[in-house]
Amino acid sequence: MGGRAVVAVALALVALAGCSAGQENAGSQAAAPAERLDAPQQAGTPGQSPGRQENAAAEPTAQNRHLVRTGSMELTAQDVAGTLTSAKDAAIAQGGFTGAENLTDRRATATLRVPGDRLDAVMKAIGELPDVVVGERTVRTEDVTDQVVDVEARLANQRASVERVRGLLDRAGSTSEITQIEAELTKRQGELESLQRRYDSLRGQVSLSTLTLSVTRPAAPAPGAAQAEDQNFLTALGAGWGALTTAVSWLLVVIGGVLPFAVVLATPLLAYLVWRRRRKSAVTP
Repeated sequence: MGGRAVVAVALALVALAGCSAGQENAGSQAAAPAERLDAPQQAGTPGQSPGRQENAAAEPTAQNRHLVRTGSMELTAQDVAGTLTSAKDAAIAQGGFTGAENLTDRRATATLRVPGDRLDAVMKAIGELPDVVVGERTVRTEDVTDQVVDVEARLANQRASVERVRGLLDRAGSTSEITQIEAELTKRQGELESLQRRYDSLRGQVSLSTLTLSVTRPAAPAPGAAQAEDQNFLTALGAGWGALTTAVSWLLVVIGGVLPFAVVLATPLLAYLVWRRRRKSAVTP
């Protein structure tokens, strides 16, 4: 029972040490900004203006930021496959590589992974490809500096915690003590590995940016204005010719229907006119 009590007390001390170390790191992180704010005033020269001192202090801080950048581009080109190949070559030239890719006759999509500080250069090179029209270009930036600093601090604390438990394991004197300490060591190593995976993921997102690219073939151009006018003239000419032939056909139908009545009515009238003319001639001396 005495050995188990010693182990329990030792583990409790290790846990308390880990918590106090975390609090000390948090306190040092909280105090750091105040120290950095005071530093420019102490280091500044008498002839230097306060604004310049603040800018000088802000530049190193901005350079140490951890930024996750993602971009997307929508392109239009006649040669879809050739444009996609040229875009991949531009990414490779800047130290990147190609992820997922899909290519059809009229559309292509690809995911390019490029170094974070070369994303703008890659997008510029792709936008300047010959016979390519850039329809949409977007860039998103996320600052993960706080997350990276937090995970780094937790990693340092967890590594120290694992080493302390390993020290207890070396001093264990019984099988039960070894079993309890090994269980605690396994638990803490699992937490350490989880933090390490998260840290690696964050650093990977910072070091490599993701560029989503799509290339589409433009639709067929509409007929020109001259061609449309020619088609309108021919259409109107055809419609007029059709109306003329229809009118002539109806006129012939009407003439054909009236002609028999005209012959029947005109014969007596013509005979009367001839008779009257002859009578008038006979009466005249």
